[in-house]
Amino acid sequence: MELFFSDKKPVGRSYKEQRLKQKAKVLWMTGLSGSGKTTIGLALEKELYKRGFLVMLLDGDLVRTGINNNLKFSVEDRKENIRRIAEVSKLFVNCGVVTINCFISPTNEIRAMAKNLIGKDDFLEVFISAPIEICETRDVKGLYAKARKGEIPEFTGISSPFDIPPDPDLVLKTDQMSVEESVQCALEFFLPKITLQE
Repeated sequence: MELFFSDKKPVGRSYKEQRLKQKAKVLWMTGLSGSGKTTIGLALEKELYKRGFLVMLLDGDLVRTGINNNLKFSVEDRKENIRRIAEVSKLFVNCGVVTINCFISPTNEIRAMAKNLIGKDDFLEVFISAPIEICETRDVKGLYAKARKGEIPEFTGISSPFDIPPDPDLVLKTDQMSVEESVQCALEFFLPKITLQE
């Protein structure tokens, strides 16, 4: 690609993708707490890194202790949480970076907002599916137990709804698949979409 830069504009995304030898996309993992989003996301990040991709993983714990540490868990704060994450993700994509997002993002409305902000061509939705009974057995922090006692208000899946995505790009049923099987399935789906064609 011939380099031609305007004095009045930043270096374009396509040049950055050429430099990094990858196509930037956002893989948005949604699912209940305990479904396996971050576990799969971390393993997938490592596999992509091994293959030479520059990847950024974002998850709830990371952003809630940083840029979103002023937000609570009300409906409006959850919406603002996802809006900020989507805006940050868009910055990474415009810099050519592959981004893996692991967020409950509980409603179809919230996920649609994220998709619109990032851009439908750059947004790939993955539903990390597991029954709530399974998620509760994986809950090392005891959040579900506290929610069932009423100690955590508006907890997704207990006192706050989770909308099952109507048309996700990929479904990983983590009650039926191991982490390794889930990651392999995600790789087969994702690699062709981020591999830059020569």
